[in-house]
Amino acid sequence: MSIYKDPASERAERKIASLSPELRRLAEEGGKIIKNGGLVAFPTETVYGLGADALDPDAVASIYEAKGRPSDNPLILHVSSVEMAERVVEINRRARMLIEAFWPGPLSVVLPAKDIVPLRTRGGLPTAAVRMPDSAPALALIEMSGLPIAAPSANISGRPSPTDAKTVLSDMGDRVPLVIDGGDTRFGVESTVVDVTGEHAVLLRPGGVSKEELEKVLKEEVLLPQDQNIIKRSPGTRYRHYAPSVPLVLCTAESMPAENRRWAWMGIAKPEGTPCASVLFKNKAEYAKELFRALRMLEKSDAEVIYAETPDEAGIGRALKDRLERAAGK
Repeated sequence: MSIYKDPASERAERKIASLSPELRRLAEEGGKIIKNGGLVAFPTETVYGLGADALDPDAVASIYEAKGRPSDNPLILHVSSVEMAERVVEINRRARMLIEAFWPGPLSVVLPAKDIVPLRTRGGLPTAAVRMPDSAPALALIEMSGLPIAAPSANISGRPSPTDAKTVLSDMGDRVPLVIDGGDTRFGVESTVVDVTGEHAVLLRPGGVSKEELEKVLKEEVLLPQDQNIIKRSPGTRYRHYAPSVPLVLCTAESMPAENRRWAWMGIAKPEGTPCASVLFKNKAEYAKELFRALRMLEKSDAEVIYAETPDEAGIGRALKDRLERAAGK
């Protein structure tokens, strides 16, 4: 007799099976650390995460402490199967449609949390965001621990998110006992967060899955949030994020203000004038993938201000613009 297994979980199993022996060994080591209440930094397809047992309030507290993160900022629960997701949230019809279409992948779904999830993990909210990362090391780590893993980005709170292990080590130092190096991340911006608890689906944070892609699967309009209380259900939306150590100003290549200070540039188009440092991208996808790395690089130049080209909002552009605005303090 065959036992039905949902497509998302099957895709995750195939991903785990493709893992190299060395990364499998590190995932096993990390799984033991997670089980014992410790922290592990690990790669996902979006950015590197700083993970702990999502069901252990003390372990979760150590994430907030290591990052210097406000404790009212909820954390995303990372799972390796739909069955594991069902342990922590109530999955409804809309969520199942999105899960089947996009998991494993850069999509976090906000749903009613079950009592097993500590209030500390969900920032005191009745909801929790859950996702299945599209990364073999991440999925294996979760599988080896046997636990949902709560994980924000593996950086000091407010700084640009890390997209490689070297940046994690630079930010976190000896605050985390294990950093699993899975190379550069693929998307470079955090997951999309969509709330499907109400009458309408609401896009709380744009990311690797676009608003247009969500609407195509749900066959309905996905709303943008108007109520700040709804926005707070998403991790990464309450405070300034991604900020470089020098001011960031958004503009277009044609509308840059006159500037007497040394300035740097990043964008797709070439700017007018002569920056002291610049990063040019081929397209919006590369801009998003390399955004946080570019911010960290340009802040180390002689620039007194960084100018960044504002993208249009189609596709990944909405997520890219959101991160730029947050980095600029808007």
